[in-house]
Amino acid sequence: MSNEQVVGHFYESFQKLDYPTMQQYYAEEVVFQDSVFGTLNSIQVKAMWEMLCRNAKDFSLVFSEVKAIDAEYISCRWVATYTFSATGRKVVNRIQAYMRIENGKIIEHTDYFNFWKWSRQALGLSGWLLGWTGFFQQKVRNRALAGLAKWISRKTT
Repeated sequence: MSNEQVVGHFYESFQKLDYPTMQQYYAEEVVFQDSVFGTLNSIQVKAMWEMLCRNAKDFSLVFSEVKAIDAEYISCRWVATYTFSATGRKVVNRIQAYMRIENGKIIEHTDYFNFWKWSRQALGLSGWLLGWTGFFQQKVRNRALAGLAKWISRKTT
């Protein structure tokens, strides 16, 4: 399977909210990074996708432009549309992903998106007014990580 196919299958699984299959495309020691969660290790990122998929409301995903940057790195654009569970607000998040593939598995995954645009949609007025600030972004990250830690602890107890 080509690296582009690995990424395509990953996002096809995501479209179906099929987190077990998504997790299978990750290497044992994958590292993930985005603007909300920051940097996650393999246990955290696999749990994050499970948490997000299980809690998804009114979810749809479109991906495109899956292309090789070089022999290891693949880029992809994707757009997720969903209802943000904490506020009930509709979000359309446009993301540029970069993945490093090794031996047919994703070893690094970084998602770039405009945090301020996301926070305006997801959080409303507070996101509009403060979403561009580092303080607010860290506050959101801390809340996201606390929710993820709680999710992981419930699964391991």
